[in-house]
Amino acid sequence: MPQPRADKRLLASIHDVGPGSERQVEQLFGMLEARLGGPRFAMLVVPDHWSQHPLRENPAFQAKLRAWSDAGIEMFVHGWFHRDTATHSGAAQFKAKHMTAGEGEFLGLDEATALQRMQDGKALIEDVIGRETAGFIAPAWLYGDGAHAALAKAGFALAEDHWKVWNPASGAVLAKGPVITWASRSRMRTASSLAFSAIARQALPFTRTVRIAVHPGDVTKTSLLASIDATLRCFATTHQPSRYAEINDLKA
Repeated sequence: MPQPRADKRLLASIHDVGPGSERQVEQLFGMLEARLGGPRFAMLVVPDHWSQHPLRENPAFQAKLRAWSDAGIEMFVHGWFHRDTATHSGAAQFKAKHMTAGEGEFLGLDEATALQRMQDGKALIEDVIGRETAGFIAPAWLYGDGAHAALAKAGFALAEDHWKVWNPASGAVLAKGPVITWASRSRMRTASSLAFSAIARQALPFTRTVRIAVHPGDVTKTSLLASIDATLRCFATTHQPSRYAEINDLKA
């Protein structure tokens, strides 16, 4: 079996982690841990998913989150509610309608509101895990002007969108390229994500950094799980499964 090159990184993550997705996250954890040779991936934590699953009020899940963090899992702040309640226009309206199902929480927030939610999420999760968070990733990877301005002040080491990973304080881009992800909410979106991941397995092994993101909803379809498994197996042979923090030493 070929060995992954040390200068190529595989960054994998589980999104939408919280008390309401515990069973699905555990299933995805097992898959990623097996394929990546250990807990070398990240979790994106939502403090109160859709105002229905507050992390602050669930000590049992807090303990599990801290144990995962102690094992080496990087923890990112992933919004606060994950739900978009803003009214949009122009390009933002298109993104809100076509790129997510009402979950682009930080697409329409003003700077002050975005900064408060970032700081609150950072404080809560760091209190739970007992160490600094790895960074901030907006729900659905969608940022408005207010979120971008807030990021520069929030004190996060890393941020990520669909196309890149960057340092919010300096603006330096640390990795480029599309993130490979899957969609479960409709038959058409599922088919599209399966097609894209198949193309990515052929086209992206030559890139320096590959990002793979999975979601709790992925476990509802066997076709998605099979595709995720194939994609992990593919890139684990060409890219070194790594922590996000390690890409600070690589150029994009």
